[in-house]
Amino acid sequence: MIKGISSMATRLVLAELVQAFQNQTGQTVHLEAVGGVDAAKRVQSGEAFDAVILASDVMDKLLASGHLLSGSKVDLVHSSVAMAVPKGAAVPDISTEEAVKQAVLAAPRVCYSTGPSGTALLKLFERWGVSEQLAEHLFQAPAGIPVGSWVAKGEADLGFQQLSELISLEGVTVLQPLPESIQITTTFSAAVAQTSQQAALVKELIAFLASPVADEAKRRQGMEPA
Repeated sequence: MIKGISSMATRLVLAELVQAFQNQTGQTVHLEAVGGVDAAKRVQSGEAFDAVILASDVMDKLLASGHLLSGSKVDLVHSSVAMAVPKGAAVPDISTEEAVKQAVLAAPRVCYSTGPSGTALLKLFERWGVSEQLAEHLFQAPAGIPVGSWVAKGEADLGFQQLSELISLEGVTVLQPLPESIQITTTFSAAVAQTSQQAALVKELIAFLASPVADEAKRRQGMEPA
């Protein structure tokens, strides 16, 4: 069995592709999807995995620290961030960067995620010069808890998260794409964990995930092939 860990952002597309790989090869794959920050910590702690699928910059750090097999990293998807409001709520204009800024400032409760996209969003607010103004309105969803779930429950008036995590969620209206000047795109990559005893088989899985046969599923889940 191939044991792997991934971030929540790629959970749905990986579930579909792993099932296809299992059907094709007869191999068993178990991929656990958790918050990206927690996943990286578990890999760093030495927990045994065969495959790791996380944001590319996180993977680079794991490679540098010797937790991933050198030369095994392969980019899989490019994932963009979208905005969401509760279903039935007024839909704000997001056609320009200024319009998005005003929508954020007008929202009583704005939820954002952990990981690279959340960090990028906070940097955007700093660039706008509104970080202090937003301090009482912003809250971060706990690792592994989708931003969309807070929006769907009406506990956030506006949420930012990977489109792949919002696209199939009931109870929200997804607004996308963000204007090009503020678009936040994260590349997710796969690699063989240093703890794996079956590197050749894991590379076969990664090659399948990166192959053109996987492109349709990636697009269907709101991502673009890398």
